[in-house]
Amino acid sequence: MKTSDYTTSFTVDQTPEEVFDAINNVRGWWSEEIDGSTDELCAEFTFHYKNVHRTTQKITELAPGKKAVWHVVESHINFVEEKTEWKGTDIVFEIAKKDDKTELRFTHVGLVPAFECYGDCSGAWGFYINDSLRSLITTGKGQPNRKE
Repeated sequence: MKTSDYTTSFTVDQTPEEVFDAINNVRGWWSEEIDGSTDELCAEFTFHYKNVHRTTQKITELAPGKKAVWHVVESHINFVEEKTEWKGTDIVFEIAKKDDKTELRFTHVGLVPAFECYGDCSGAWGFYINDSLRSLITTGKGQPNRKE
């Protein structure tokens, strides 16, 4: 079945466990302005970017070396009419061994082209996942938003 949820993937030489650990280091690749625990099942954390975007995620699944899922419980996006577009969506990281490589598949379930923020949000995810998170995994240094 074809989905219109935003998804992207890449492969790296690192182990599934190293990829999983990098995903959970959210301050190292998404934003230094994260409040709360990002590596415990049922924990909640808040992402904040200036006065433009604020979301609270609840970690609903953590399978070391395999998968992490965050459920967006609160969302406020200032640059769109429907400020809560992300509320109720899921952010999914799936990790799989592919020969001697590790594949990371990222899907923001519910972030669909019908959302007003789809273009900007999918573009931002593209950077944070394919550039910043990949860099954190492969070099130990990501490119998160800096704390103000």
